[in-house]
Parts: sequence; C-alpha cells; structure tokens
Amino acid sequence: MSPQRSAIARTTAVSRPEPASRLPESAPVEASLADEDLARGLAAGDEGCLEAAYHRWSALVYTLARRSLGDAKEAEDVTQQVFLGVWRGRGGFRPDRGTLGGWIVGITKRKIADALSARTRRLAVVASAGSSLVLADPAVRQPDTALDRVLVLHELAKLPSAQQRVLRLAFYEDLTQTQIAELTGWPLGTVKSHARRGLHQLRRCLQQECI
Repeated sequence: MSPQRSAIARTTAVSRPEPASRLPESAPVEASLADEDLARGLAAGDEGCLEAAYHRWSALVYTLARRSLGDAKEAEDVTQQVFLGVWRGRGGFRPDRGTLGGWIVGITKRKIADALSARTRRLAVVASAGSSLVLADPAVRQPDTALDRVLVLHELAKLPSAQQRVLRLAFYEDLTQTQIAELTGWPLGTVKSHARRGLHQLRRCLQQECI
C-alpha cells in the first residue's frame, strides 16, 4: 500500500466522519496549524498534514457528497477519493487563487460530478445486461429497464465481497482496473480476476433467473 493510501486508511477507519460533538477532546497537534502551513506541509509530502486536512474538512466533503448523491456509501467513497485527489494533486494548489478549503471543495465538486456520471454509466451497463437476457418463452416480452436494474443489483449483492467491491467501483465510480488496484492496494492481477469471476457469476445468475 502506498504512503498516501496508508495515511488515508488511518483517517478513514470509521465508516464516515464523526460529528464534531463526538470528536476526542484532545485534537492532533496539526489541528492548530493554519491553512497556509497545512498547504506547505502537503506540498512537502507530509502525511501528517494530509491527516490534519482530512480531520478539518472531511465532514464538509462528506456532507456535500451525501446531499448531492443521496447515498451514504457513495458519499464515503467520494470522500476517500477527494483526499486521494488532495494528496496526488497537492503540487497544483495555488494560494494566490484561493484558500486550501476552497480548493478541496472544488475537488469535491469534481468528484461528485464524476460519481454522477459513473451512475449514468452504470445504469447503461445494467440496461445493456438486461437487454441481453434470453427468455425461455418467446411470447414473454423483455423485462423493462427498471426490472432489469433491480434484478442485476439483487444478483450483484450475492457475489463475494471482493468481487462486489471491484464491480461497484467500476460501475459506480467509473474507475479503471488500474485505479481500483491503486485504491484497494490489491495487485492488478487480483483485481482483474475478481472482475472476471464476478461478471461470469453475474451472467450465470441472470441467465438462471430467466429460465
């Protein structure tokens, strides 16, 4: 696992950012740093500043994502993607163009837009999967898109967790297999194997449902 994923993994040990009322009374030392100091630390590759930035802005990022997407799990995934983006793009922050918080909000908006686009792509994949089903009785019409969608999601939920995660990241987040490997820390070959087995199992289940 790369240093940035390790740092973010430590900060995302809980399922979502805790409300301010539940945060520990003693905040990390980095919590006292000014935004400018955090920006300099990030630019220098200081993981402590990444963790401090997460503690400072993750609740806002999560709230924006949850309101836009209407789904807690997607909002959590977007929050993680945002701070991976903060780390990877830290060299692109320009103090003369705005605050660090404003820059992070800008990344958040882009990641939310990506998630919404991925959702559209996923629905198209689901519709395509449904349209490829062969019904035993030719007199029976093809199920409508909504039914296809429910059927595919139902069967997806039956897959092993690793296969589910790979396919959900591909469909929901529109990530490539290389990006999924970077995010999960799994070898690329493992990701490809999970994707291949998951899709084969999904296809078999869908075919059985229609017999």
